[in-house]
Amino acid sequence: MTSDLATAPVLDDIDARPGSTASLLRTLIGVFLRPLGGWISTADLVSLAGDLGIAAGPARTGITRLKQKGLLLAERDDGIGYRLNPAAIGMLERGDRRIFEMREMSDADPWCLVSFSIPESARSIRHQLRRRLQWIGAGVVSPALWICPGHLQDEVEQILDELDARRWATLFQASAPTPAGTLIDAAAQWWDLEALCTEHLTFQASLRTLPAEPFAAYVHLIDRWRVLPYTDPGLPPSMLPTDWPGRRSFDEFARLSAELAPPAHEHVRARLA
Repeated sequence: MTSDLATAPVLDDIDARPGSTASLLRTLIGVFLRPLGGWISTADLVSLAGDLGIAAGPARTGITRLKQKGLLLAERDDGIGYRLNPAAIGMLERGDRRIFEMREMSDADPWCLVSFSIPESARSIRHQLRRRLQWIGAGVVSPALWICPGHLQDEVEQILDELDARRWATLFQASAPTPAGTLIDAAAQWWDLEALCTEHLTFQASLRTLPAEPFAAYVHLIDRWRVLPYTDPGLPPSMLPTDWPGRRSFDEFARLSAELAPPAHEHVRARLA
């Protein structure tokens, strides 16, 4: 019999704070378990967490919580361990595309408009929908009309299906918006560009404090970066201030990722050997 956890959709943890035990463990599992075949012993997972500065007790507690959230399934193979939930693969693959392949819109790219009217009896669904639209980088034109890059329409439809909210929403493919003022002013109203700019600058400053050891540096690098490609929609330059730091953030991430990935994966293989 298949476990319900193995078939239910597995969501990224929007509220996991980068650098926290929960976030670092999710990053560790998301990056390294698939190349290992999807299974790892509990002892090896705790050991790798230790290489990130996470003590054994908090590591075991964090691993148990990830099992409860459905990311991991307890499974005995060569010993006691965990298998990556097959239902999490799609979420992780979408994350890979966001994290490692920056999508930057041009003025010719289409937009997706999301219009919804959810009854008061389903206000918890309305709250979840707004949180998840914000998480994928959608902007708020009005409380019931959201806008996001057209290439995110599939993700919007998946969110609506998972929340059973499709019957309350209508999606539109649209060309460039024509606001009353400038596109830059409109973008600043629909997205919190000031907060996004601060996040980019904070990320860039944090690169000076990466650990010296390549494995820990690589995990911390991805953990500090992975939220930004979701919350930053990759708006076209015509909608952004001239000194927008998004491209510089990605270029720095890509450079360090290419440098740190090979020794980090070698460290994991050596640990498990």
